[in-house]
Amino acid sequence: MFEGLSQRLEAALNKFKEKGKLTEEDIKKGLREVRLALLEGDVNYKVVKDFISRVEKRALSSEVVESLTPFQQIVKIVYEELVNTLGGEAKGLNLSGSKPVSILLAGLQGSGKTTTAAKLARFLKKKGHHPLLVSADIYRPAAIEQLKVLAQRVEVPFYEPNSLESPLEIVQRALKKAKEEGRDIVIIDTAGRLHIDETLMQELVEIKERVKPSEVLLVADAMMGQDAVNVAKVFNERVGITGIILTKIEGDARGGAALSIKEVTGCPIKFLGVGEKLEALEVFYPERLASRILGMGDVLTLIEKAQEAFDLKRARELEKKLKKLDFTLEDLREQIQQMKKLGSIKDVLSLVPGIGKKIHELPFDEKELVKVEAIINSMTKEERNNPRIINASRKRRIARGSGTTVQDVNKLLRSYDEMLKVFKQVKKGHRLENFIRRFLRV
Repeated sequence: MFEGLSQRLEAALNKFKEKGKLTEEDIKKGLREVRLALLEGDVNYKVVKDFISRVEKRALSSEVVESLTPFQQIVKIVYEELVNTLGGEAKGLNLSGSKPVSILLAGLQGSGKTTTAAKLARFLKKKGHHPLLVSADIYRPAAIEQLKVLAQRVEVPFYEPNSLESPLEIVQRALKKAKEEGRDIVIIDTAGRLHIDETLMQELVEIKERVKPSEVLLVADAMMGQDAVNVAKVFNERVGITGIILTKIEGDARGGAALSIKEVTGCPIKFLGVGEKLEALEVFYPERLASRILGMGDVLTLIEKAQEAFDLKRARELEKKLKKLDFTLEDLREQIQQMKKLGSIKDVLSLVPGIGKKIHELPFDEKELVKVEAIINSMTKEERNNPRIINASRKRRIARGSGTTVQDVNKLLRSYDEMLKVFKQVKKGHRLENFIRRFLRV
């Protein structure tokens, strides 16, 4: 996420680090580099201009010029102004009003509205709500069927229209059904439409006027950059949107849409789509994203991801096993599967403070984790629970079954033995960090 922008900003800000004291000329020269980094990140020109103006005004004040740590002060100012540019603070969903309230999703075709509707339903269900999903897209082949399947996957009820209903009739009947069934939220997936398509835009306006949704959320593809910003501007002018969900953010190295869209449209970003999985939807926190852009990590998001991915009861059982030194390869496989729910190792480590900027320097290969899981999967249950019985012929069978080599199997077994030694030494009261260093050298 925003990899290119982060690297360019880091290089620009490091120019300030090279000097102990900063003159006015040093500050202006350094900010020219920051301006260039933002423009190369496809951030709107006016947004960049206003951002640099605010940073420069604060940077030329005594808090930086007379500071003993000018570099830290500059970074602090850039961080704070990034937060302001991104919207200042998180804006939650407006779910007030008589039940059921409705959330209307709009956007271009291909922006990810249908998947986002299911993700949002899952998110709200986790928060204790009782949503109903409905598709008002009668134009795209299989659009209704797609949302129906996704609704089943997130275990949320779906209103299935008949072939004679218009989009407005579909929505009105879905709201009636939701009220009858005691549902408190109806999430409406509308057809993808170009902002220049007068007929479809008018249809959206009519649905909004008749249904009066609590939220009208534009689903926009972050990888479109300034095109996404322009689309948001037109949708807001024509329909009136209350917030934005940026999708495909995990593939956006530039960050132009995220950094521009709030200031250009005045509409807050409310969620980020960070992957294809149905759990890959994050509440948008400006301060967290600013921290990630500057390579400072994001501990709160990491904690939230871990709380959702890990089973607390199972974690306590594992803790007991570790204390008894009863940690098996079956347990290791389970932990790998739990880790995968958090996302890629690279993404997880990027949330750790101090690692974000050095992520490319870390000597890990994500394919190794896949290889380890494949090897354990190729073992019998008896072998996973008692690796001591794995002799040469078993190793050859495991290697063939996992598409690896006997050397790979041996490496895993050695690492597992070392892991148990570490647990044993830690249990005896030895310093943990010494054994972590030792284990990392294996």
